[in-house]
Amino acid sequence: MTRLRPTLTVATIALLAGLPALAQSPVPAPDAPPPSHMMGHHGMPHMAKLTVTGEASATAEPDLAIITLGVSTEGDSAAAAMSENSTRQKAVIDALTAEGIEARDIQTSGLNLSPRMQYDNNQPPKMVGYTAQNSVTVRVRDIAGLGAVLDKLVATGANEISGISFAREDLEAAQDQARADAVKDARRRAELMAEAAGLKLGNIRALADNPVSEGPRPVMAMRAEAKADSSVPIAAGELEINARVSAVFDLLPIDAPDAPVPPPASAN
Repeated sequence: MTRLRPTLTVATIALLAGLPALAQSPVPAPDAPPPSHMMGHHGMPHMAKLTVTGEASATAEPDLAIITLGVSTEGDSAAAAMSENSTRQKAVIDALTAEGIEARDIQTSGLNLSPRMQYDNNQPPKMVGYTAQNSVTVRVRDIAGLGAVLDKLVATGANEISGISFAREDLEAAQDQARADAVKDARRRAELMAEAAGLKLGNIRALADNPVSEGPRPVMAMRAEAKADSSVPIAAGELEINARVSAVFDLLPIDAPDAPVPPPASAN
């Protein structure tokens, strides 16, 4: 046994001498997880996102004309001006009723009585009478007969026509079409941008309707030219309805498998 002791001692010394080298050798570390701010739901890494806006428009034929017209009269006194005005305005309203315009489509929109002044050079202004103005806003549902209605109103006593516009009572179908086309436009833009970046679209994460502040507008300008030998020609044109949406898409590497479509949420 005394012969083995030196060998054991040498082996022990060699083992101890190797410990510092082992301590200094790099030990492979396990893969570190991504930082917490790079993690999404269920511990999965965040995917890049792309936010786009889609826009579209649809057209609809108007089925309603809105006109503002009135009567302006003068008199030596306020009572005389108002009396004459009331007589002529009543005749205008009676003419509207005779043309089939319902009472719900006739609304007084302005009434004004003011002194009429005369201004001579180097002389103080002098009141010479009064001016009475009475205006109504009328909705005409038969656009084809609008020219004849205007002719009759002028002949009856209306001497002021201050505005005319066109509308449609039911715009839902055109609005829905514009929104659907706006969503398609958003996807088209997103696909274009993703392809340019060397990526592809994943699932859509958010979709919002961004209402356009302006209402329906005429595509073509309305033309109204009075002629002595015919009814006032009216061109209603079309109404343009605009829609705008915003959408958020996932962006995926070009070689990534297509993202699965999430199942619809079950109704509880």
